Amino acid sequence: MHEMVFILLFGFAFPFFLQSSIVLSYPFGLQSTSVLPNPSGLRVGFYQYTCPNAEVIVRDEMTKIISQVPSLAGPLLRMHFHDCFVNGCDGSILLNSTPGSPSEKESVPNLSLRGFGTIDRVKAKLEQACPGVVSCADILALVARDVVVLTKGPHWDVPTGRRDGRRSVEQEALDNLPPPFFDAAQNLNQFFIPKGLDAKDQVVLLGGHTLGTSHCSAFSDRLYNFTGTMMPDPSLDKFYLPRLKSKCSNPGDTTTLVEMDPGSFRTFDASYYRHLARGRSLFTSDQTLMADPFARAYVLRQAAVADAGAFPAEFFADFAASMVKMGGVQVLTGAQGEVRRHCAFVN
Repeated sequence: MHEMVFILLFGFAFPFFLQSSIVLSYPFGLQSTSVLPNPSGLRVGFYQYTCPNAEVIVRDEMTKIISQVPSLAGPLLRMHFHDCFVNGCDGSILLNSTPGSPSEKESVPNLSLRGFGTIDRVKAKLEQACPGVVSCADILALVARDVVVLTKGPHWDVPTGRRDGRRSVEQEALDNLPPPFFDAAQNLNQFFIPKGLDAKDQVVLLGGHTLGTSHCSAFSDRLYNFTGTMMPDPSLDKFYLPRLKSKCSNPGDTTTLVEMDPGSFRTFDASYYRHLARGRSLFTSDQTLMADPFARAYVLRQAAVADAGAFPAEFFADFAASMVKMGGVQVLTGAQGEVRRHCAFVN
């Protein structure tokens, strides 16, 4: 959303619902709680009896890891997105390739993801406490929530009970992850809507780009050859363009990293929208949100909040709601799938 080449994000409509609360961390210790539906088959507190300390174990490990390597927050958040967009939230992004069958990890959009070792570390702790109980898919959902909280973003209750899938195919990741060089309308119609995500989910979830960095190669076309014109994207801020060119002098650079939310890329806040409103986003998929009246109004509203230094209550509540929605996409539950003992291998 970064340490990746492509960007993606989430939801699904299910017939039966449980309730989940979202708690926003306001200044001065105030809290606001709103009620959201949960996807069918998942529920908050799924491991209450089978592994009662599961979420505490995940949170404690993530607190240690993010304190040591804060740059992992963005990639770990996007790992959950990349998992859910390819055949649902089933942990398939974590599977290693097998002979003659490259997995999602080998697909171009996922080559620069980081943090697989973090997931393995969390899984190992859970296996010590509760062998064979907590799925890798649920770990991804819990880790995504925790890295947002640890970077000063909102807290929400994560419905759990996902099971792990047994297949992971390289081409399916390429076919299902929204590219950064598509415009927002293309991505909405081709990738979001088929998964039950709407225009609001898109503009809200792209707000996750407030965390992390991107490689130059993911947006260099906007600097040097926008839509085959051999010219820069005219929507890029004229002062921001030379700064990006100075960092990405080689259009094919796959090693240099650039902040997606300059000056605030390790803090979850609304400043991403401030940059977007001023033509300072990195990706075509983000900047073209401004062409849609609804998305533009949302961006400008959050930008005003960021400019005022106010607490982004609307964005925080919306992001939490869309994360719960995305986390329910095509989940495996009950007797479906399995609970992997190691996240990189089927049992």
